[in-house]
Amino acid sequence: MSLLEFLSSQAKPMVHSLELPQCVHERLTSSSNRHREDSWLKSLFVRKVDPRKDAHSNLLAKKETSSLYKLQFHNVKPECLEAYNKICQEVLPKIHEDKRYPCALVGTWNTWYGEQDQAVHLWRYEGGYPALTEVMNKLRENQEFVEFRKARSNMLLSRRNQLLLEFSFWNEPVPRSGPNIYELRSYQLRPGTMIEWGNYWARAIRFRQDGSEAVGGFFSQIGQLYMVHHLWAYKDLQSREDIRNAAWHKHGWEELVYYTVPLIQEMESRIMIPLKTSPLQ
Repeated sequence: MSLLEFLSSQAKPMVHSLELPQCVHERLTSSSNRHREDSWLKSLFVRKVDPRKDAHSNLLAKKETSSLYKLQFHNVKPECLEAYNKICQEVLPKIHEDKRYPCALVGTWNTWYGEQDQAVHLWRYEGGYPALTEVMNKLRENQEFVEFRKARSNMLLSRRNQLLLEFSFWNEPVPRSGPNIYELRSYQLRPGTMIEWGNYWARAIRFRQDGSEAVGGFFSQIGQLYMVHHLWAYKDLQSREDIRNAAWHKHGWEELVYYTVPLIQEMESRIMIPLKTSPLQ
């Protein structure tokens, strides 16, 4: 037999030797079936996101007003906090009272518990973004405000702000007499969950109206996105504790908390004391 004939006769058995053993074939088939089953099971628990036909701001914000809010956080050098408060109380009320500026100072505070040596200011712009632009342009020509900003810059460690809209189902912040402490509860939501949050809190807010503690509820448009801020007023820390505990005795509150907690990535609470010139006392 020639060498060529010998190699030809061995080719077919060599091909057959590549066939998988039955046990290996069964394991691969079983693994494939399990993968398909796992994918099917996972599909049952993946939250389906419904397509939206309108912007969140149009679905959640008050339609009867065109107010825009600006929330400012100023981290002040500890040794400068008293001087910072002094110049803010001299200058900010003048802007608030001047009819040439389409804006209003809603409240101004120092953080008591939470991030220390921090000032928080909340402004409302009547007329939305055009009003904000108008105020900014006019303040650039206001020499007293220019000097105020220059002096303020030497007192700050850092600052940040957000532009917000107001939830349609919350109270509009209005001046109130004091003395009160204020709690700003800030929630970083998971992207895509703002509508769900609004739907749940449209029902939840009615459980928190007995003591008139609800001041305002907002969601971010510019700055850190998917941020929600709830502002509350209490007589003191003990009344805060009593009011919050009372909510748990109302049927339905625990269910709303159960469904909103998974929507949150991070949350923070600040207890704040208003400055003497704050409209919210």
